[in-house]
Parts: sequence; C-alpha cells; structure tokens
Amino acid sequence: MSVKLFDLTGKTALVTGGTHGLGMAIATGLAHAGATLIINDVFSEKLETAKKEYAENGITVHTYVLDVTDEDAVDQTIPIIEKEVGPIDILVNNAGIIKRIPILEMKAEEFRQVIDVDLTGPFIVSKAVAKGMVKRGYGKIINICSMMSELGRNTVSAYAAAKGGLKMLTRNMATEWAKYNIQINGIGPGYFATTQTAPVRVDGHPFNDFILNRTPAGRWGDPEDLAGTAVFLASKASDFVNGQVVYVDGGILATIGKPANED
Repeated sequence: MSVKLFDLTGKTALVTGGTHGLGMAIATGLAHAGATLIINDVFSEKLETAKKEYAENGITVHTYVLDVTDEDAVDQTIPIIEKEVGPIDILVNNAGIIKRIPILEMKAEEFRQVIDVDLTGPFIVSKAVAKGMVKRGYGKIINICSMMSELGRNTVSAYAAAKGGLKMLTRNMATEWAKYNIQINGIGPGYFATTQTAPVRVDGHPFNDFILNRTPAGRWGDPEDLAGTAVFLASKASDFVNGQVVYVDGGILATIGKPANED
C-alpha cells in the first residue's frame, strides 16, 4: 500500500477551534501530513497564542476570527478564506463547548448555547464549505463527535444531546453529499492526555483510577492517536468510507467495564 494514500500535500484544511487541546493535535497531524492549515476562534488573542505554538512545531497556520454559530459571518468569511488561502478540501468541525450542570438545575438558555455551538455550528460551517466541495466534486468533512454520541453521563445532558445529534447529522450529510465525492465521517475521542486533563491524571485521583480501569487499553489516549485517525479520514485512504463515526477510545465502548479490583 502506497504511503501516498495518506499524503495531504496540496490540500487545504480548516479546523474550527483548533487553538488548543485535541483540535490542535488534529490540526498538527494534518499539517505534518502536508496540508495547508487554517484555524478559527472567536478570540483573536487565542489565535495569536496558538499561532506561536504552531510555529514552534514548524507549522505555518492561517488564522481567522469567526464565530461558527453566526451564519451570516460564516457565509461571508468562507469565500474570503478560499480566496486568500485556497479552496477548502478538508473541514474538521472541532469547535465545541460543554456545560456540566445537572438537568434539574440547567436553564434552557444554557442548554441551547451548547446545542448551538456543538451541533448547529457544524451544520452552518459544513453547509458553507460544502457548496465549494460540491462544485469541485471533492471534499472531506470530519465531525468531532464523542463517546457521549453513544452514552449518557451525569451533568452533560446538553453536550450528549448535541453530540448524539452530530452523529446523525454526519449520516445525513453523507446521505446527501456522497454523490458529489464528499466523504463525511466523525471521530469520537475517548479520554486523552491533554493540558486540560492534567490535574486529574495523577496516581490516586479517583477520576484517573476510573479511566484507567474503564479503558481496556489501560491508559489515557495520546493526542497523536487521534491525529492518525484524522489523517486517515482526511486522505484518499478513506475515499469509500462515509457516514461513519470512528471511536478512538482505547476500547471503552467495546466493554461493560470491570470491577475495580479485577486485573
């Protein structure tokens, strides 16, 4: 099998919210595979900080201040991006938020905000980008789903509802756009070692023990584990993969788990 199947040289990728964490890991993986990289955020300060961090890794990144929930702004900005950088071949809908609030305490406004960013945002951006992909007869869209696309968990009702909806939006996009040679798939990350999870990834912390026990692989994910899946779904290697969600979770969704004292 030729390694060129995974070569993204000459492709342009937009990773929404790719300023930190797993979004940055995915974006870095795409760039290292040869893609020209674009990221956005609602805060210019975060973009400047991220730009410096990418540069430290030898990556040039194009940055745009853009709110993925603002349909008018997205519709105006995507053509500008494509004129200034190039046609968007790869879109990663990564921008998202979470609010950890019990259902009985959550206000409808808070629920709607999560849905707006995590589900409506991918709808808005995908629609804007897909117009060019349809004309060109080529494109890759990767929606960042979650294990909460399949499972519930205390205090994350809005997030789980959004990510479950994103799984079905992925399938519907594939249903409508596959005929234009556009592949739309999702990635469902498990629990990863990032700066955000660092405070709980210490020996003896209850959540660290829970994750290590709950994950058959017995470890937290490395961001590079996610980058490889993203490169696959963004490359020619996945040209006949459509409407799928790939769970990169160390096997969590494959098992009911085990007792804490079981080896």
